[in-house]
Amino acid sequence: MSIQAIQQAIEEFNTIIIHRHVRPDPDALGSQAGLRELIKASYPMKQVYVVGEDDPSLTFMVEMDQISDDVFENALIIICDTANTGRIDDSRYQLGAKIIKIDHHPNVDPYGDISWVDTTASSTSELIYEFFVTAEGLTMNAATARLLYGGIVGDTGRFLFPSTTKKTLQYAAELVTYDFDRTQLYDGIYNVKDHIARMRGYILQNFTLDSDGLSVVKLTRDILNQFHVSPLETGQLVGTLGEIDGILAWVFFIEEEDQIRVRLRSKGPVINEVAAKYRGGGHPLASGASIYSWDEAEHVVQDLKETIKQFNR
Repeated sequence: MSIQAIQQAIEEFNTIIIHRHVRPDPDALGSQAGLRELIKASYPMKQVYVVGEDDPSLTFMVEMDQISDDVFENALIIICDTANTGRIDDSRYQLGAKIIKIDHHPNVDPYGDISWVDTTASSTSELIYEFFVTAEGLTMNAATARLLYGGIVGDTGRFLFPSTTKKTLQYAAELVTYDFDRTQLYDGIYNVKDHIARMRGYILQNFTLDSDGLSVVKLTRDILNQFHVSPLETGQLVGTLGEIDGILAWVFFIEEEDQIRVRLRSKGPVINEVAAKYRGGGHPLASGASIYSWDEAEHVVQDLKETIKQFNR
């Protein structure tokens, strides 16, 4: 069983380095850092690190460790919440001795010496809690519970998304029995700075909506600069259109220095196949991709239109 193999590997290695995907969300950080805290509480003599680029809007959850290349030698590498190797933050994962993949996205890019992928889970943070429940002799504490609960809340949209199951709610109920500040956690995830709020206002005034239910938002570098919003911060904007009646799927195009980031969301049509076509992937209803011109953006739009038409038939 994967859980037994993962625990055995953790017990075998003295140094463990945990990665997650680039441009992290609460689940990526919650599962990554939550697993670190779980291992540290259960195996106090082990050296456990979390690596990747910090997102300033999410450092209230955890800040990454800064370690040198030599630490990776003979280390166990665990990669959380990352479907494909191209999205792993910090390519030094390849320097480790053994790799474990723990994820809840579709397994389109199998990798690792040990792999535990469960697409029925609401989040990878849910899987880390399941690891605690199933493995033998592990120790849960408030620091771990806080991170895992935050990851579950973030990836379920406060338990509103269809991925929320009875197991999700049961695990959440168990996690809140630990002593951490849920109000502070919610505020950190959902409160936004004034420039983000103003950008949301711009989006609500300027989004398009066609007769099939597709909405398109284009955020050029000029627009981002006008509102003093960095490309990294746009993750706080993609849910802005989720409550608008008549929208079946929506796409954000965010112009970065060397590419255009594509963020896709849906209320029904499966959009991760479109994302995969443009160097991306993700969940059936929440995916991302990368393109390199505004002409290519029009191709993405046309593919989404066709996806929605197939869904409506």
